[in-house]
Amino acid sequence: MRLRQTLAAGAVLTLGFGIAPALASELFDACAAKAASSWEAGYAEIGLDGSAMDTAAAIDACTAALAEDPESAVLKAWLGRAYDVAGDSAQAATYLEPAATAGNALAQTSFGDMLIVGQGIAQDMTRGAELLKLAADAGFAPAQDSLGLSYDYGEGVGQDYLEASRWYRKAAEQGLPRAMANLGSLYAEGLGLDRDLVAAAAWYQRAADKGDSRAQYNLGSLFETGALGEPDYARAAALYQAAADQNHGLALNALGYFKQHGYGLAPDLEGAAALYQQAADQGIAQAQGNLALLYEDGTGVTQDFALARQLYRQASQSGNTDAAVNLGLMYLNGAGGVRDLDKALSFTQQAADQGNPIGLNNLGHLYENGLAVAQNPATALALYQQSAGLGYQPAADNHKRLEASLQAPTETPTVKSYPKSKIDN
Repeated sequence: MRLRQTLAAGAVLTLGFGIAPALASELFDACAAKAASSWEAGYAEIGLDGSAMDTAAAIDACTAALAEDPESAVLKAWLGRAYDVAGDSAQAATYLEPAATAGNALAQTSFGDMLIVGQGIAQDMTRGAELLKLAADAGFAPAQDSLGLSYDYGEGVGQDYLEASRWYRKAAEQGLPRAMANLGSLYAEGLGLDRDLVAAAAWYQRAADKGDSRAQYNLGSLFETGALGEPDYARAAALYQAAADQNHGLALNALGYFKQHGYGLAPDLEGAAALYQQAADQGIAQAQGNLALLYEDGTGVTQDFALARQLYRQASQSGNTDAAVNLGLMYLNGAGGVRDLDKALSFTQQAADQGNPIGLNNLGHLYENGLAVAQNPATALALYQQSAGLGYQPAADNHKRLEASLQAPTETPTVKSYPKSKIDN
């Protein structure tokens, strides 16, 4: 997955070229020290990543500098950057737009990204892409990466994965970690380039070595799944840990799963629950589902059916069908003293409608037994068959049993009971 990072994220995409006046004043230097970036020409040594910026101090310093030199495009760009990192996109735009018009690459990139995502201003993807192209053609690596994203997702330009790869590569070859990760993802997914997991891993590794959390997570996934050979859980765990240390949501969830099951790490159920909670707080649906399962079972946490239902519901609302399956089962079985067949049907249907094989099987059980729906063996058979076609063996067993019972109506069918689904990582 490739993401467009805005100024508020405090990443390298907020950077740009700056040209200092021939005789820079103390106020100019103070603003540069607080808001310039290492990607700007001449500021490699003192430039800051947005995440390290003291925004209040930067705004004060750059406001004072701009009052001394009101026409300075670079000061406007830095002040706009400071406001954007501070989360005030509308105020940032008042400085970035004129600086972009004046040709400042930082402002063109930052304002271009804001236009594309509609961050605090009216969305205008076409104009945003045009600004990115100006800065990218000038050789500004963050703009090249953002322009790659525009071609990758068809934002303001026609979708063109090959063109995206060209711009990602230009930025990656200048050392931009985010572009390295994006290029790796194109290789991993075979978009615009021949699918090449070795090349993907190489670009992920280069970005991971520079501390890019998304590359660390993606490379960890390759080692976990054995995409590069035999699974290497220890190496995957180390990469997930590095990304989790930067609060990467998916890595927190993955590391939690490793700690829960002892993959590459000593089992630590309480540690797993804590990591799932961190990821769940970021809205990671899979972590919400994983944490719900721990609360339902009382594993690593004190059993709490109400909290389990709440977490399953949050995850299912984000499209996690395993969570919908488990929530349906909780209502069906009356876990925690709350049995509600209508809700059981609703959540089971939600999972089945999205092709979840366990959801299809469980919906078949409801139709077979007339639970919250009119009893309908034919519909049950069809649902069991659909689930079995997706490789779910219990559904195949249920289909065989029900079909046999319908052919021999004098026999009393027995309902086969299966444990609730376990959410996979």
